Amino acid sequence: MANEARPGTGEQAKQLALAKLRQAILRGEMAPAQRLVENELAEQFGVTRASVRAALIDLASEGLVERIPNRGSRVRVVTVEEAVAITECRMVLEALCAAKAAVEASDEQLAQLAELGEAMSKAVADGEPVTYSELNNELHSRIREFSGQQVAVGLLERLNAQLVKHRFQLALRPGRPQQSLGEHLAVIEAIRARDPRAAEHAVRAHLGSVIEAYRD
Repeated sequence: MANEARPGTGEQAKQLALAKLRQAILRGEMAPAQRLVENELAEQFGVTRASVRAALIDLASEGLVERIPNRGSRVRVVTVEEAVAITECRMVLEALCAAKAAVEASDEQLAQLAELGEAMSKAVADGEPVTYSELNNELHSRIREFSGQQVAVGLLERLNAQLVKHRFQLALRPGRPQQSLGEHLAVIEAIRARDPRAAEHAVRAHLGSVIEAYRD
């Protein structure tokens, strides 16, 4: 029944293919430079080749897919130089969100940030870089959410999607979680103190450190 209910054509089919492809790329299930064969993907998702092609065009506009003339599509490779440039843009938007969160977040939301900080500290102490990386992503996501700045949130989602490989590799670099933990805790502390300037400064310091790490 589930297969019968799955849309094979039209906008629903395109949205299905788009969601599946985006998820696979963001989770690292499809590696940078991996070819994306329309026929294979159409069969895998139970949709038409046209639906897959439309989804790939959308993902190309998001910077996740690269369409090569006469050769089809592949997962886009983001160079270190591009990762630095993207992070420079992130710095401005993430700092804005942190400053807004310091003003707009509820007491309950501030408590959630404190809990995340404790969980991140435990992950570092237990030597669990993958868990720490997941919590890191959740922290940034919560801050964006609590800011209420929807335009910045939308832009950041597109920027962050292009950095999946680099951020994961950075999280696994020896000593990096220990270094970034203090930076994240400083961001949390500033937001919980409802100090927008300090929150903005802490985010800029953290992402400046990320840029230095990318360049190493």
